[in-house]
Amino acid sequence: MTQTVLFVALVTITLIMAVIVELQNTGDLARRSEIIALIEHALCERRGEWRVSIAGSRGSDEWAMKVEGPEGFERAYVLAGSAGEHQPGAIRSVLLRLLPANAR
Repeated sequence: MTQTVLFVALVTITLIMAVIVELQNTGDLARRSEIIALIEHALCERRGEWRVSIAGSRGSDEWAMKVEGPEGFERAYVLAGSAGEHQPGAIRSVLLRLLPANAR
């Protein structure tokens, strides 16, 4: 008598979600670390690859923020230091307003 053994392999596919944050000319290391952490936390549950770049200007108090995401998502915003938008919490708040509501 021949016995047939069937092996079933279960494969778990993990969707890799990447959050890349680039900061240039944005001040002290502690504030930069907090900004990065808040951005990563805001995007960590969203699908796809996200890139946020913030570039400070040496000639003004404006920082250029660019957000790129899946399916061609792209937004830009100018963070004004005089309006308090260089604070980590304010940056997170602006970022959340820029994101699409259905991208979870």
